[in-house]
Amino acid sequence: MSVDTVTELSIPGESVRYVVESFGYLHTDAAPAADLVLDVRHSLKDPHVSPELRTLTGLDTKVWLNVMIQPGARDLVAGLTASALALRPSADARGELVRIAIGCQGGRHRSVVLAAAIAEALFAAGNGVAVVHTHLARPVVDR
Repeated sequence: MSVDTVTELSIPGESVRYVVESFGYLHTDAAPAADLVLDVRHSLKDPHVSPELRTLTGLDTKVWLNVMIQPGARDLVAGLTASALALRPSADARGELVRIAIGCQGGRHRSVVLAAAIAEALFAAGNGVAVVHTHLARPVVDR
């Protein structure tokens, strides 16, 4: 697996306890191994359909706003964050990270926004988080 970008949100003296990964289903046969997997291909409108957003990524403000104002987007972030926090005690007992994978079509828009938002929420709750955008730098998929 090649990874396009990795960002670590760390707290002094704390190690990474979560990995949040965005990916595109058009670039892989299956979702990455994770404790929680969310497929947003059918639950949120794809910014790719807007010509002015197509070549941007979920790291761009215009795409971020487009995704986060959609009905249910903030609820998805809150729900996955709560689920990830609930998994922490059992992961600690096993000495493992909690892994969350979020997929959309190309891995450049919706999944990137949601992965970053969940990582920020976990970080705000006092946790070290690694954010992996597996397909962010891939070319825009022609569809």
